[in-house]
Amino acid sequence: MSLLISALVTFVVVILILYLVNLLPLDGRAKQIVRVIVVILGILSLLKYIAVF
Repeated sequence: MSLLISALVTFVVVILILYLVNLLPLDGRAKQIVRVIVVILGILSLLKYIAVF
């Protein structure tokens, strides 16, 4: 059960960070780079909870 809660919290945090990045006054290219980095870190975190790493 704690695995599910941890994965859900990670997913919510990634969504929140992506929302906040959209609010930043950056140009399109910089926002895209930050979005890709956040998504990659989120996926790696979820894989860690699933115990792939």
